[in-house]
Amino acid sequence: MKINPNGFREYDARWIFEKDINIEGITNLGKGLGTQIIDHTKKNNPRIIVGHDYRSYSEKIKKSLIEGLISTGCHVEDVGLSLSPMVYFAQFNLNSDAIAMVTASHNENGWTGVKMGIKKGLTHTPEEMSELKDITLNKKFKTGKGNIKKIEQFKNIYIQDLIKKNKINKKIRAVVACGNGTAGVFAPEILRGIGCEVIELDCKLDWSFPKYNPNPEDLKMLHAISKVVKDNHADIGFGFDGDGDRCGVIDNEGKEIFSDKVGLLIARNLSTSHKNSKFIVDVKSTGLFMNDNVLTSNKCKTVYWKTGHSHIKRKVNIENALAGFEKSGHFFFNQPLGYGYDDGINSAIQVCHLLVNQNRKMSDIIKELPITYQTPTMAPFCKDEEKYKVVESIVKEVQDLKQKNIKIDGQSIIDILTVNGVRFTLEDGSWGLIRASSNKPSLVIVTESTTSDDRKKKIFKFIDDLLLKTGKIGEYDQKI
Repeated sequence: MKINPNGFREYDARWIFEKDINIEGITNLGKGLGTQIIDHTKKNNPRIIVGHDYRSYSEKIKKSLIEGLISTGCHVEDVGLSLSPMVYFAQFNLNSDAIAMVTASHNENGWTGVKMGIKKGLTHTPEEMSELKDITLNKKFKTGKGNIKKIEQFKNIYIQDLIKKNKINKKIRAVVACGNGTAGVFAPEILRGIGCEVIELDCKLDWSFPKYNPNPEDLKMLHAISKVVKDNHADIGFGFDGDGDRCGVIDNEGKEIFSDKVGLLIARNLSTSHKNSKFIVDVKSTGLFMNDNVLTSNKCKTVYWKTGHSHIKRKVNIENALAGFEKSGHFFFNQPLGYGYDDGINSAIQVCHLLVNQNRKMSDIIKELPITYQTPTMAPFCKDEEKYKVVESIVKEVQDLKQKNIKIDGQSIIDILTVNGVRFTLEDGSWGLIRASSNKPSLVIVTESTTSDDRKKKIFKFIDDLLLKTGKIGEYDQKI
């Protein structure tokens, strides 16, 4: 049995298949998860929804995971080829006790993983992941008699649920890009169903991802969408990730709008009809939420929280927020707009509602926001076993620099947020972030300046110099 302990991440599990985990390891993961669900639900035969994404090996992995779950006494309901949000939706629709989705999302080919949750609409916390790791690695398994039931055509129930609640009365011409990932089976049909004219881009399923990883933060994918938007005079471009829980947006001029700013536009749009609402955003997101005049006039409040789909959706749930937004493109809509979990297609739908309500071009709507200069999310390599210690040392160093009033591009550090790594804010509202990635051996770096592109770059250089001094940093995935 092979199972690398580092595969148990902060809120889901990810491994390179065969290298870090083998089939027996997957079965043991199923036994561990089944045991944990039985412990938490206090049921001998809890019902678990299971789905899988369109990678060549995902179905085989799902089969082994199910074997493990059944051996503990779990009753498995297999909804087949799925998006993560479809599996989350199934837990509400079929009223099950837990879910397990076999996916490595946008990670490169060779990766596999499982997103799992017990409480409806939520996925595992770091504490639950730690507990699952302990049960699995130490083989503290329960034994029981479970079974498996195939739920045929559940896909149609999920698709129709989104369509029937979201019809639009204005024709929007949308480029729908899926990077040959699983969203290709869902997104075009749903967006057509609500009333969009859809131009498909890489929506044919191909598990080899021949052009680029289905990742709406990947500049290659964004550039491809941009070209098709311009060539077809489209109103909007949407890019979906491998398991359909994230969405990237390109405006009608072919310009990328970072997801945190899309979130702010959606929050503004929602705030007019949902006054006194609360929004949750992650620490990678723009500082504009803090003093936005539209949100303030509608008495809405924003809370910055830990990056990670599991952290944000739990915070949305705890705070009873109307919505949550992550810079990576995970958006979370609570009742009455959704069930609190992240659904990339529902996010695209909310952008369509924004376009209909405003009755203007996306390029004009975005111009209403103050200009800021943002970097993309950059990830320098850092070993899993070292990344948290590196970040800890950087937190102390930044706190020390603030105390000594060391300036960055002539600006003092006026605020430090440490809920997730360190986010430091300068006098003019510009900021930088250093945190450890939750699902890869890397750090995550983002900077934003309210003043100039030059200041944005100087903040990045300041961070890069701090990291170089540690001697623990490798190549960046992308760099300004």
